[in-house]
Amino acid sequence: MTAVGAGPYAAARGTRSPNGRALIEQRPLRYPDGTPDVMTRRGWWLVMLGWLIPGSAQVLAGSRRLGRFGLGATLTAWVVAILLVLGLVLWRPGVTSILFAPVFGPILLTVAQVAIAGYGILWIILGIDTMRLVRLVRTRGGARIGIAALAIVLMVVSGGTAAYGASSVGTARDALGSIFGESGPSVPPSDGYYNILLLGADSGEGRDSMRYDSISVVSINADTGATTITGIPRDMPHFPFSPGPMQDLYPNGHEGVADPECGWSSGINQLRTEVELCRDGEALYPDAAGRGSTPGVEATKDAAEGILGIEIPYYVFIDMHGFAALIDALGGVEIEVAERLPKGGGPAYEGQPAEEWAIGWIEPGVQRMDGDTAQWYARSRYTTSDWDRMQRQRQLQQAILAQFTPTTVLTRFQDVAEAGTAIVETDLPQSMLSYFVELGLKAKEQPVGTVELIPPLVDPEAPDFPAIRQLIADTLHPPTPTPEPTQ
Repeated sequence: MTAVGAGPYAAARGTRSPNGRALIEQRPLRYPDGTPDVMTRRGWWLVMLGWLIPGSAQVLAGSRRLGRFGLGATLTAWVVAILLVLGLVLWRPGVTSILFAPVFGPILLTVAQVAIAGYGILWIILGIDTMRLVRLVRTRGGARIGIAALAIVLMVVSGGTAAYGASSVGTARDALGSIFGESGPSVPPSDGYYNILLLGADSGEGRDSMRYDSISVVSINADTGATTITGIPRDMPHFPFSPGPMQDLYPNGHEGVADPECGWSSGINQLRTEVELCRDGEALYPDAAGRGSTPGVEATKDAAEGILGIEIPYYVFIDMHGFAALIDALGGVEIEVAERLPKGGGPAYEGQPAEEWAIGWIEPGVQRMDGDTAQWYARSRYTTSDWDRMQRQRQLQQAILAQFTPTTVLTRFQDVAEAGTAIVETDLPQSMLSYFVELGLKAKEQPVGTVELIPPLVDPEAPDFPAIRQLIADTLHPPTPTPEPTQ
């Protein structure tokens, strides 16, 4: 009978016979009874190989069952990653549509999160087992510390990478559910464009008094991604509405009401106050809440449609109270400042110079602005007009779009997603998100056009709305040049 522990390994370990010594010399990874130099080289190899190909160290020198399980998980992860990369390169619209699908997408992202976390735990278990297989006591004294330190660092890197990956996937799933939980219906482009109402306001003091400080419409060509941003002055008066409940109330243009209990002016940024505080907004727009919108937003959509003469199915609201967090999450934005601007509010309209109340200054020239500075840059109006402020806001919007590069989003994904969840509201349907991602990538390849409805282009006291609508039509659909006759 063969004694317990007998076999080739036991024979090699317990004998000086030529056959045993040959096994040790020919297969030092499996039979670790070599010299300190051999054991040291073996230790370095096992640690590095086990990290690069998790499971390989166990197949070579430990439990083959555990090793085969680790290798199977590793190969599966590699195949999935390769297929995902190939899919994004060769069939990006299809892959993104699956990832952003309203029902299947969150399930898939949850499965991916669990799989990444599980693989990270397996990676650490295999790393600890590899340390056992190395047999540090048999290596050279100086190498023991190096091998142990390398193994620990690699396990921290492995676990940290897996934890970050799983957390990022979970953040993406939660952000999609939070931002796109309620949405409007999917609609085809209107005259070749998707038009989105972009609203900005500060809700920090309470939404009961919130008015939209920034109102613009982003028009995206449905084929090319060419983008035009049209800025609408927040105080634009007596504007018409597109067909709907507000046009029924104001067939001749919006009017103000001087009522001490609940009044409003004729400016477009007064619509939320009127519709949601002074009128029964739910009666005017009963479907607004069900599609992720509000009566105030829907009334502002109808106003923007009446002013510009285009269909605007969707909106995006950016809460300026958390706007700085998004800028910081992107790593700041680069802006060329034309004139010196003060930070902070103060009684400038009472004649006091800004030097007496400013808490800081934004100096002229090209600057890399953090969130706080960018917010003051967009909101300052104490030394310049509202028209200048609108142009600065548009400049900042373009800078933010330029900063949304794949590298920035990947390296700062969690911060960007968390900031977006906190400050963005929209009725864009999640089912169309992959389509808009594709349009966004096309848009980044070309400059963004702007139209500002400000003097001298537009009279702020008595806007010519037919002329404005014609201007927008000519901008979005420029006439084809007539070819000159050949001689």
